[in-house]
Amino acid sequence: MTALPDLDSLKLLVDVGELGSLGQAAKMAGIAQPSASKRIAQLERRLGLPLLERTPRGSTLTAEGKMVAGWAAQVLAAAQELMRAAEAVRHSEAAHLRVASSMTVAEYLVPRWLGELQSREPGVQVGLDVLNSADVAALVLSGAEPVELRGAELRGAELGVVELGFVEGPNVPDGLASRVVGTDRLVVVVAPGHPWARRRTVLRGAELAATPLVVRERGSGTRETLDVAFTGLHQASPRLELGSNSAVKGAAQAGAAPAVLSGYAVEAELATGRLVEVPLTGLNLVRNLRAVWRRGRHLTGPAATLLAVASRP
Repeated sequence: MTALPDLDSLKLLVDVGELGSLGQAAKMAGIAQPSASKRIAQLERRLGLPLLERTPRGSTLTAEGKMVAGWAAQVLAAAQELMRAAEAVRHSEAAHLRVASSMTVAEYLVPRWLGELQSREPGVQVGLDVLNSADVAALVLSGAEPVELRGAELRGAELGVVELGFVEGPNVPDGLASRVVGTDRLVVVVAPGHPWARRRTVLRGAELAATPLVVRERGSGTRETLDVAFTGLHQASPRLELGSNSAVKGAAQAGAAPAVLSGYAVEAELATGRLVEVPLTGLNLVRNLRAVWRRGRHLTGPAATLLAVASRP
């Protein structure tokens, strides 16, 4: 695989487009113009595209450079979301606002929401706990009471109260208020070499249920949604039960068995051909993504702001 371009070079390219010259972009980056020119030249070789048009009057982006700069801006925004989410996980103990999220929502939606929250309320420090949906619900419900999470007794007073959670299962436990903040669709995926990747007939729900699959662990929203969809059908025992989206994807890519995962989770693999989606009929695998909080509690401050951000269409 070709080595990926570094973020500093991508930022330099974006700055050339926004500032109108390589010299100004170099100044913004705090480096000499010859060093900036060298970085862009290395980026051109890596991508195999001419990015700058160099003239005696200066350097401007080529047509290809403008396209790449647009894509680079998206990559940089995603990297910023990654850093914000990582910081939230790192600072969970001392947070002003403590949030719990299921894995799929945490990976693909929460970073963007946190970015908007911090742009509205720059002083807020957010702590993020990433768990499966059942554990998120338990943690939000626990308040300051002991809560059993994967065999370990944790006290809300020690951890800080989780005011708001995000879950992806079809059901909300008693004691929680909820609001739909999005939808997701589970998809059936296989490795490119799997026979289902070349099948000419649409997969039926009964056949999927009767097939040993690679699935998420019990307690995850993805697993609960799938089990509810299989109600009334003969269901085979799973081939593998794994505790993360990445592990399930890896097993499916290795050819262990078909897998059922969030469309968010497999978007990149489907785009690059590392996994193939199998068309399915007869099952409803669309699910709601929900924010949850303790019933009777009125959300205020950063928690209310984050809920508003997540709820926005």
